[in-house]
Amino acid sequence: MSAAEAGGVFHRARGRTLDAFSSEKEREWKGPFYFIQGADPQFGLMKAWATGDCDNGGDEWEQEIRLAEQAVQAINKLNPKPKFFVLCGDLVHAMPGRPWRKEQTEDLQRVLRTVDSDIPLVLVSGNHDVGNVPTPETIAEFQRTWGDDYFSFWVGGVLFLVLNSQFLYDASRCPALKQEHDRWLEQQLRTAGQRACRHAVVFQHIPLFLQTIGEDDDYFNLTKSVRKEMADKFVEAGVKAVFSGHYHRNAGGTYRNLDMVVSSAIGCQLGKDAHGLRVVVVTAEKIVHRYYSLDELSEKGIEDDLMDLLKEN
Repeated sequence: MSAAEAGGVFHRARGRTLDAFSSEKEREWKGPFYFIQGADPQFGLMKAWATGDCDNGGDEWEQEIRLAEQAVQAINKLNPKPKFFVLCGDLVHAMPGRPWRKEQTEDLQRVLRTVDSDIPLVLVSGNHDVGNVPTPETIAEFQRTWGDDYFSFWVGGVLFLVLNSQFLYDASRCPALKQEHDRWLEQQLRTAGQRACRHAVVFQHIPLFLQTIGEDDDYFNLTKSVRKEMADKFVEAGVKAVFSGHYHRNAGGTYRNLDMVVSSAIGCQLGKDAHGLRVVVVTAEKIVHRYYSLDELSEKGIEDDLMDLLKEN
């Protein structure tokens, strides 16, 4: 199923921006708002993980379908509505060219088409979406299926940057595309650094770090040299927070006033967290976030202390 056949929902990121928002109108701060962050629906991983065959397993994903449906239903019930719903990568488990990728993608698109049409969908590419070592072909496939693999957009005076973190992990098979990504990012960070925005926020799949900037290299973080370079660039540009997934557990830390937020998965859990979503409230002075299990968000909604922040001037 192409993006067009999916009703246009998945091609909102074009030309390195998100056409769900009018950039000029949205560059002005209008008061507090909130959005929902999810990560790693990863249709197929639960079966693959259970059978111990993450490379070739994953031929069933009914559990993930139900969890994604529950997540969408919980989001659609929220009042007031979030400004947008961002999914921070690993949309499906099957890597490019692997069995069941088409079927997993079609099932996820079917679920995501039920997101309230007034809640724009922001889709971030993960390693399972473009490959651990992406190529021009895998990037092009993602763009055809879901939209641009990196882009920026404005909401209520806040600049949001969506990165393709596989370029930061291993771009050896697509060096020219990484150069384009890096040039684009430098330009975006210059805008943020001029303090033309109330806040700047980054979305990417792979976290810079899980707990501290100096932690050892790991499958779930970026290498020390890359993470330090990127974190320093973000700090100098005034970026307030980086939101990621990939770890399938909640984690995070701070570095020079930069908040690194690692959210657990809608889908398969690799730790002790519940399947869930993160509520992120943006006020004039700060960004406050809290992880909710799908059951909590479905049954109780957002807690009063977060709702009260939305009433501030």
